[in-house]
Amino acid sequence: MMIVDDVENGSLGPYQDRPRTFPNMRSKPYTPLIFRILMGINVRILVILLLLGFGYVFYIGASTSPIIVFVFSVCIISFLLSIYLTKWVLSKDEGPPEMAQISEAIRDGAEGFFRTQYGTISKMAFLLALVILGIYLFRSTTPQQESSGIGRVTSAYITVAAFLLGALCSGVAGYVGMWVSVRANVRVSSAARRSAREALQVAVRAGGFSALVVVGMAVIGIAILYATFYVWLGVDSPGSMKVTDLPLLLVGYGFGASFVALFAQLGGGIYTKAADVGADLVGKVEQGIPEDDPRNPAVIADLVGDNVGDCAARGADLFESIAAEIISAMILGGTMAQRCKIEDPSGFILFPLVVHSFDLVISSIGILSIRSTRDSSVKAPIEDPMAILQKGYSVTIVLAVLTFGGSTRWLLYTEQAPSAWLNFALCGLVGIITAYVFVWITKYYTDYKHEPVRTLALSSSTGHGTNIIAGVSLGLESTALPVLVISVSIIAAFWLGHTSGLVDETGSPNGGLFGTAVATMGMLSTAAYILTMDMFGPIADNAGGIVEMSQQPESVREITDVLDAVGNTTKATTKGFAIGSAALASFLLFSAYMDEVASFANESFKQVDIAIPEVFVGGLLGSMLIFLFSAWACSAVGRTAQEVVKEVRRQFIERPGIMDYKEKPDYGRCVAIVASASLREMIKPGALAIISPIVVGFLFRVLGHYTGHPLLGAKVVAAMLMFATVSGILMALFLNTAGGAWDNAKKFIETGALGGKGSDSHKAAITGDTVGDPFKDTAGPSLHVLIKMLATITLVMAPVFL
Repeated sequence: MMIVDDVENGSLGPYQDRPRTFPNMRSKPYTPLIFRILMGINVRILVILLLLGFGYVFYIGASTSPIIVFVFSVCIISFLLSIYLTKWVLSKDEGPPEMAQISEAIRDGAEGFFRTQYGTISKMAFLLALVILGIYLFRSTTPQQESSGIGRVTSAYITVAAFLLGALCSGVAGYVGMWVSVRANVRVSSAARRSAREALQVAVRAGGFSALVVVGMAVIGIAILYATFYVWLGVDSPGSMKVTDLPLLLVGYGFGASFVALFAQLGGGIYTKAADVGADLVGKVEQGIPEDDPRNPAVIADLVGDNVGDCAARGADLFESIAAEIISAMILGGTMAQRCKIEDPSGFILFPLVVHSFDLVISSIGILSIRSTRDSSVKAPIEDPMAILQKGYSVTIVLAVLTFGGSTRWLLYTEQAPSAWLNFALCGLVGIITAYVFVWITKYYTDYKHEPVRTLALSSSTGHGTNIIAGVSLGLESTALPVLVISVSIIAAFWLGHTSGLVDETGSPNGGLFGTAVATMGMLSTAAYILTMDMFGPIADNAGGIVEMSQQPESVREITDVLDAVGNTTKATTKGFAIGSAALASFLLFSAYMDEVASFANESFKQVDIAIPEVFVGGLLGSMLIFLFSAWACSAVGRTAQEVVKEVRRQFIERPGIMDYKEKPDYGRCVAIVASASLREMIKPGALAIISPIVVGFLFRVLGHYTGHPLLGAKVVAAMLMFATVSGILMALFLNTAGGAWDNAKKFIETGALGGKGSDSHKAAITGDTVGDPFKDTAGPSLHVLIKMLATITLVMAPVFL
């Protein structure tokens, strides 16, 4: 990353001579290569190319199924709506010049880091693609692939192409999340000068743009891949692949999305929390200056981190969640349809795509339901933003129930079991209720309107140690209710599916696992609105920083403080939601892995016996992986934060005029330190996650070969995946909730409670918030991505373990 000379040397002149001016992080704006190519094409040629692209998409869709055409149509309409939202947000003014200058500094720092980070990730993705290609070229083929004429070479190239496409789409999803946030933050700041409701609406619509694009890309990417393989391989024609086996070819797409999401979450999480911790420890605790004060040398790095950690990483994260859930549900739907001899299995296979197409529709209605009021003034009483967002979520939930029921009747009705669709509709209702309860539980434990956070804040009045003890105990307690909810939902959905009336050739019920898959779809049926609420958080946080740095009136800062506090709750809520969906999706991928192993081994593989010593050891290794990964992620934040703390202290010592506004801090130096350190630190935990299951599976495969247990490697990996999922869910719940509660306990004190800002209680709460930062924004979010990536990597690498 290039830093302009005056930033690098700190030769900006006295602070009072250049009031409210802020440096750019690079010497010239950066535009991604793909956009530079598109902007260089003649408009007419570009229109023709787009029409040809649409024509191809709808041609393969029509050649596959009318359902695919419906999915394509909804996705394209949602993209058009996202363009409208973008224009609406960008039409808002950026406020006074000082606001625009700060926003440009944040934008340039974020885009510079994104370019470097994703350049590193893309190199690792190509290297892993070559490894996958080599494995698939020398692996055995399943009987189904042999009968359909798909050899090793074709299978290898299909998997690698799907992997790279998933990685590319995940990267684009991350860029979209960051692109809108760095342009919306200043517009929210400007809107806050007029009214809280308008600022809320701008932040929500900016988040809505990102959400619609992310979910739409996940759906249309899988739909295009499915339709292309369907047409290219001549599926269901004599001597070719059956449509029920086709979803297995999409697994590489989910792995590519998981791979990028993990490194995006790690790198972005390390960046944002290292900068945040460094800024808070020296600025707020040692120097006693407010959060986001322009005198803090790390403040720009902190605000950049909100965008690369919370927006770009979360976009890639939710993209991966949806892709993994859709693919696993398609696999289970196809398997069930094949076993139950259903005449037209396409409805069961394509059902997940339709559910998420309706998700785009209902979430759009929920987003547009949040409007500004006529009383548009700062003096108007501030409404509770959380209540407004909850109303939009309630609208989305009601519509989700209606559309889900209609979708099950449309696609899951079969003459073999006329009432099965109703059972599956109830499975979806279980998932929707689970999502709503998860949102409520997380809100209860992280919102300072409720007792847990207020009790945590009260513990700050007796010192730093009691704050830490109370926060840890709150996080541990918060794992109980979500686990009970997940347990009830899995069992309820399984038995609703099991009693649906769908049976195999032997008369055995066969809909249990698919019922769980439908519940997972129900839980994610409002994913676009949930992501909107998540994106709202960092945009509001950035807006507050811009207001503070540009020294706006206190009434404006009050509005952004309220939005920021609600944003902390919505971010924690989304993380809780993501953990719940990760638990269900991992369960589905685990089932798909066992089916995949059975296909390759050509023998039954339905149970994993942990009484076998080697299998039990695999489980221990899976649990150990979660703790070691979390430790490395948190220590990476700690090491990087130490560098920031040293740099900020150095600047305060060497430039004493900073505190009197006589010298300008060197913001660019902190940005450069955090960027380089986060890219370096993300490699070790990421490599651990990818290499561990492959090495463990291969070693125990070799051991099984010499001891006469041919499936030992696959069984050990299954136990490793099972234990890692259970441990990871609990650890992620603890980390996310404890971190969110510590943050909002600090916010509660900053409202004036327990002595307010600058009090001993406030300093103790800052310590707790500092401890919780790597918990909630680095290790916690990375864990639920890790859980799903372990499931997809074992599914893709299953031949290695046999």
